[in-house]
Amino acid sequence: MPLHMNRRTFLKASAATAAMSLVSSIGSAAEGAQRQRPNILWLLGDQHRAQALSCAGDPNLSTPNLDKMASDGRHFTAALSGFPLCCPFRGSMITGRYPHVCVPGHEYPLPPGSHSIVEPLHAVSYHCAYFGKWHLDGWHEADGRAAMHIVPPERRCGFDEWIGYENNNAQYDCWVHGGKGDGAFHYKLPGYETDELTNLLIKHLKSRAEAAKTGDARPFFAVLSVQPPHNPYVAPPAYMDRHKPDQIRFRPNVPAVPSVRQRARRQLAGAYAQIENLDWNVGRVFQTLKELGLADNTYVLFFSDHGDMHGSHGQYLKMTAYDEAIRIPFMIWGGAALRPVKSGKDPALLNHVDIAPTTLGLAGVAKPQWMQGTDYSPHVLEAREPADDPDSAYLQSVIPTMHGDSVDRPWRGIVTRDGWKYVCLERQPWLLFNLTDDPYEQVNLAYNTRFSAQRKKLRERLAAWIEKTADKFPLPST
Repeated sequence: MPLHMNRRTFLKASAATAAMSLVSSIGSAAEGAQRQRPNILWLLGDQHRAQALSCAGDPNLSTPNLDKMASDGRHFTAALSGFPLCCPFRGSMITGRYPHVCVPGHEYPLPPGSHSIVEPLHAVSYHCAYFGKWHLDGWHEADGRAAMHIVPPERRCGFDEWIGYENNNAQYDCWVHGGKGDGAFHYKLPGYETDELTNLLIKHLKSRAEAAKTGDARPFFAVLSVQPPHNPYVAPPAYMDRHKPDQIRFRPNVPAVPSVRQRARRQLAGAYAQIENLDWNVGRVFQTLKELGLADNTYVLFFSDHGDMHGSHGQYLKMTAYDEAIRIPFMIWGGAALRPVKSGKDPALLNHVDIAPTTLGLAGVAKPQWMQGTDYSPHVLEAREPADDPDSAYLQSVIPTMHGDSVDRPWRGIVTRDGWKYVCLERQPWLLFNLTDDPYEQVNLAYNTRFSAQRKKLRERLAAWIEKTADKFPLPST
């Protein structure tokens, strides 16, 4: 979408696109609605980079519950946030569509009439619930604090239960709302955000277990979306006390510049504390599933909406194409009744648009035609052979935020299965890395004539992605 297109024009165009009816694949899936289907949970943090797990080799923290989930389930070690920013990622996550036709930038709303993953799940009788950060209603912080904004019931994608907030960057001052009409509510969570939102999910799991006993045996889909480890990098004191800034061990691509490392130390100490608290809460969810007898027939997906630079390449936060910003943790675990489930590491380039179709695949539901992503469930299900996956993943920054510590111009790029990353600014190459030889992205080959043939090949592949997704972006001529 051109930068000059305003929100009103974009929404009109997007609404027209979204107005297409559900395809017959959902209808045919509905024929099997009475068959036993698995429960599915999404557990996601915000700004949690893939490298920040003890099972990923980070020496600064301990994540035993996520490590066990990774070893017992499928750990997608190359998973990506194709647009490393909250709103666009969440739009793609919930719709299976790319940001330029969905949510193209910060504080842009999900277009009215958009299809979402809830529709095909409702078609096969799933009960759907959402808890936590939403960031899809287009509220502008310049107009007031987003935590006080009420997302209208009709803008909650049809979830049967929805308790959340538009946006909030204060983990001990987190307000949630939900309900409608006389049953509407809005209140401040009594404690730390991740703990309290997990409490809400656990309460919901107990209610679904009780409902099953009284005759409502519908499978459920539930989402827990928490803001940590997003800045301001605050965690409960017991976790903060474990992490001292002067003890942080840096990645090799954090430059030895005193001002960079000083800031990165402070931020990393808090982020690691937040992640350990999140890991503890993931453990609470698994324990609850076990106690309620739900674990055997539940898939759990853990991921994040994007990463955080934390000083790598002298940069911070997100909105850049370096691996610390675009690589995310992604694990899929399946209970005993869902075995055999493939376990171990998987290098597939699972992207943000692939989350919804992959989830539907796990549920045994065909991907609707309006979803643009790939169903990676065959990588998890032992009984199914992987289909022809894309040979690369598409990266975008459609509308820059213009915030500090972010790349202030649009870019497009790809990461390939054979280990290359190529990213362009408008009409000029920007980054070219051989990730196999240079995993920390310290040698930029984008302007090296020796690699002009490789650059040309990758440019052509990027052009194919732009055409396939009906995107528009002026690539360099060479």
